[in-house]
Amino acid sequence: MVKKTFKIIAIVLACLIGLIVLTVGGYVIYLSATYYRIEDNLELDIQNNNATQITLNTEYTISTYNIGFGAYNQNFTFFMDTGTMNDGTTFTGKESRAESKDAVLESTNGAISTMQSLNADFMFFQEVDTSSHRSYFVNQFEMLTQSFNSYANTFASNFHSGYLFYPLTKPHGTVNSGICTFSKYKIDSSTRKSFPVDTSFINKFFDLDRCFIISRLKIEGSEKELVLINLHMSAYDEGGVIRAQQLELLNEIILEEYSRGNYVIAGGDWNHDIADSITEFPTKQKVPEWVNVITKEDIPEHFNFATTKLVPTCRSAEIPYEKGVNYTVVIDGFLVSDNIEVISSENIDTDFEFSDHNPAMIKFKLI
Repeated sequence: MVKKTFKIIAIVLACLIGLIVLTVGGYVIYLSATYYRIEDNLELDIQNNNATQITLNTEYTISTYNIGFGAYNQNFTFFMDTGTMNDGTTFTGKESRAESKDAVLESTNGAISTMQSLNADFMFFQEVDTSSHRSYFVNQFEMLTQSFNSYANTFASNFHSGYLFYPLTKPHGTVNSGICTFSKYKIDSSTRKSFPVDTSFINKFFDLDRCFIISRLKIEGSEKELVLINLHMSAYDEGGVIRAQQLELLNEIILEEYSRGNYVIAGGDWNHDIADSITEFPTKQKVPEWVNVITKEDIPEHFNFATTKLVPTCRSAEIPYEKGVNYTVVIDGFLVSDNIEVISSENIDTDFEFSDHNPAMIKFKLI
């Protein structure tokens, strides 16, 4: 009788293990089947284009804002983020999705109001969801186009995934997200350029299909162009190996454009300290491992960061935000060619109310 019982238990356990193996294997096959990288050098549609061209010796403004898929209010913590307090206590974020659809709408509208108050001529946005579980399927790009309906706009996907079952308690789900560029002036062309990414098994499913948008604007009465590059570099990159490859590619492109006599502005979320701000702001946390630094030696001749470190642009997200407690740093802003006069640079202090980022803006003139 005992022998028979053990046999039944062994069969049940074998069936359970087999079921688990089949389930996990099937899920891996599903993720592999749905994984793909968007083609390189993809021409993008330009919606609502304007007729007015830019001119030389005229003041313009450009802003950038990572809106964090509408999830990052001050209470939000992200499950992939970890950090250490000065006393050695470690924390890991908890949430994989926004608190609620209403929270996404509130944060997105807050970000929109912030950008409306800046009234920039050109705007870059990152982490803009179109149809994702994590943001309750709020179409943030549609909200942006409706709110800035006098701007030309273009959008590039940089995160498209099958259903991500991690974390198990509240899975991240499917994600469709991207970056977008807005302009009060005519955009003559926009191209999606692929960044190098981590293609190792598992990591490739959770990292983004990183890219940048190259938008070209012809200058009235000139053969030269203003080349605007909207970027979002990798964050979860141990040792900064992938980010170094991304920066190398970007440097090649901006140097080529400059050699043609064009004016170049590259901006967005660099996921690097770009303002010598790594220990600039009060905090009760240690400097996170993910913070790499871009120095003058890392960028080509004829280019400089137009930044300020009066206000940080990114907060740590493994704990809720509290000013003076969370680690903060400047990782958002603009790299500008030396044929452009930078008149002013400003990081806008939103107290991280609508995102884990603050916007950055510069005023400039093509000379």
